[in-house]
Parts: sequence; structure tokens; C-alpha cells
Amino acid sequence: MPRSQQAQLYRGILREFRRAATQPGQINRRLISKFRALAAQSQSDSAIQDLQNSVLFLKSQREYTTLLERYNPLIDLTAEERIEATARRVGLNMPKTPATDDR
Repeated sequence: MPRSQQAQLYRGILREFRRAATQPGQINRRLISKFRALAAQSQSDSAIQDLQNSVLFLKSQREYTTLLERYNPLIDLTAEERIEATARRVGLNMPKTPATDDR
């Protein structure tokens, strides 16, 4: 694999991990060591294709998450909050639920 192609794949993987990571500093060290081992170990076309597929998968996964959050904003709500949000969307207000008394 030419050095320029290795560098391009490495930058692509690093970019996608950086965008998806919550703590990018820890991922970078592991990623560097794994990538160097993989680059030294195999020079085949299938290894290059695997790395390119990995970059594409990471990018697609990030875009999927972005679209899911944008077009399905109720995904992280509880059932009751979801019902209230749906009712508000069509112009209704949910009645207040009476508190249950333990007698």
C-alpha cells in the first residue's frame, strides 16, 4: 500500500473516530498502534478495501445517528413524555393525571 494511501486511510479513520468519540485522546493512542500494526502486517488489496469499508461504515453510522436525532426527536423520551409531545404537536393538551394516594 503506498504511503499516501496509508496516510489518507489513517486520516479518514481518525477523523471519524474523533467525531464520534467522547474522549478522543484515549482513542488516538489505541488507533495509532492498531493502524501501524495492520499496515505493517498486510499489504494486500483486501486489507486496503477493509480499511476503506471501515471508514465508510463509521461515516455512515455518524450520519445515521444525526438523521435519527433530527427526524425522530422523541426517541429519548419516556412513554408519557412521548404521548404529551404527540398531543401538543396536533394542538391538544393532555389532562393532568391525578396523583395516586396510598390509603
